[in-house]
Amino acid sequence: MTPRKKLEGLVAATVTPMTPDGQINLSVICQYVDYLVNEQNVKNIFVNGTTGEGLSLSIQERKQLAEEWMRQGKDKLDHVIIHVGALSLPDSQELARHAAAIGASGIAVIAPSFFKPTNKDALLGFLQKVASEAPTVPFYYYHIPTLTGVKIRVEELLDGIREQIPTFQGVKFSDTDLLDLAQCINKNEREQFVFLYGVDEQLLSALAVGANGAVGSRESLLSSLYCTYNYLGRKANLMLQAFAKPDLALARKYQFLAGEFLNFVIKLGFGVAQTKAVMTFVSGIPMGPPRLPLVSASEEFITKAKAKLESIVWPDGD
Repeated sequence: MTPRKKLEGLVAATVTPMTPDGQINLSVICQYVDYLVNEQNVKNIFVNGTTGEGLSLSIQERKQLAEEWMRQGKDKLDHVIIHVGALSLPDSQELARHAAAIGASGIAVIAPSFFKPTNKDALLGFLQKVASEAPTVPFYYYHIPTLTGVKIRVEELLDGIREQIPTFQGVKFSDTDLLDLAQCINKNEREQFVFLYGVDEQLLSALAVGANGAVGSRESLLSSLYCTYNYLGRKANLMLQAFAKPDLALARKYQFLAGEFLNFVIKLGFGVAQTKAVMTFVSGIPMGPPRLPLVSASEEFITKAKAKLESIVWPDGD
């Protein structure tokens, strides 16, 4: 693994494999890494985030997962970004120190979502206290207001942020507010920030406004709650290639077909539990159930989702 290699391409938000009785299952992570790299052409991951049920895991479990992803990803993955956000500042700081100690490529922090920061200064103060515990590790803010309820605009947050957080590298932007994203990109071009866009069904729209355009050759995009880059990563890469040619008509075909699948499963009820089910039947790797209060996907969902995915005819013929 090369921690300082430029972050580019797709970033998969990994699910956390679990045993049938709800314990983390480290034994399949080696197979998971190989699947992402060889089958989906994805070499960057985001661990212990929303899709990974990070806030439902204990501190010890999060450390074990981070260590195993780092161990199995060595010489295979380009970047392992560890989400270290927590409701408790000391917990988040402990996780940041641990991520630095094991050589993570970067750390990310979500806004606290029970007692919420109500303004930029409060949020920035929290982020700074965490980032300072890993002073040599690139730092990312994880923006997902639909889940945290923290709706401080990223454009506002980024103003002068490197004065407070010298290691600040970018944002995992998991929101549909493309105006905010576009303003972030436009106003921070000189800063070389990375914008990891996390709304799969709007991927092409994010490219159009310049997602991660300040960084250079290829856009960095990060699948968030729906986590489709885990099992549709190869298709998303083909869409990126089409956009770069540019062949917008072909890029739209990939976007529309991915959207067709998402639209179908969202109507059935789609979240982390269902993502684990899809990953299980697509990859053949047992991802197990989610942790309570989430409940496992129904057999009806699995049957319908599998049939829908198999019915889609992609432009590359696969």
